[in-house]
Amino acid sequence: MPFIDLSEASLAAGGSPKLGGYLAEPAGAGPFPAVLMIHEAFGLTDSTRRQADRMAAAGYLTLAVDLFADGGPRRCLVSTMRSMASGTGRAFTDLATAQAWLKASGRATGKVGVIGFCMGGGFALLIARTGFDAAAANYGRLPKHPEEELRGACPIVANYGKKDKTLPGAAAKLEAVLDRLGIEHDVKEFPNAGHAFMNDSEEGPRPLRPLFRVMGIKPEPEAAQEAWQRIEEHFAKYLKG
Repeated sequence: MPFIDLSEASLAAGGSPKLGGYLAEPAGAGPFPAVLMIHEAFGLTDSTRRQADRMAAAGYLTLAVDLFADGGPRRCLVSTMRSMASGTGRAFTDLATAQAWLKASGRATGKVGVIGFCMGGGFALLIARTGFDAAAANYGRLPKHPEEELRGACPIVANYGKKDKTLPGAAAKLEAVLDRLGIEHDVKEFPNAGHAFMNDSEEGPRPLRPLFRVMGIKPEPEAAQEAWQRIEEHFAKYLKG
């Protein structure tokens, strides 16, 4: 079944009572390398599910965890963003619960990667040092204290858009930090892309979408195709190799 109920394990760990996620499974018997997927600020949308399906088609047991399971974006967004800003809180408990489920599922090889988009990209950076073998951060906000919070991280691939008005200069800053820390990485800024450029459709409330376009928040298929290729090559190297 595509929906996975993580509530029992989450409650035991002090996490979200209704925690769950969308599971996308590769064809075949397995076991498979696994990927934890973290959604953007609009929640576990159909676009996120298609992204999980894409990872499964590439051979990865992919769990897209729902960080807004207890009330949707309207009730959970602010607290989740506060958790990301502080580096502590229920969101991190939920992510650890999902990571543990993948490792204990009996369907995984033991290799686990993490991938995130927008808000999820920020979380992917923050948990890249917590037992993952590879990370992919897509237009994710940098940690508040990057030298400290990225120390000891797994190999990272990151994709940003130069036209992203929400994260100016983020790609260069991330690359500089990873260089100083000696962490294997591949960071690219796409000149014609903005924020959320890897989505295959526009997301968010319809009345706000014209504003989002002005802010550079929209799909960019050509850049997205290359970004996905970079992610698949990165994960193949560290999760399948």
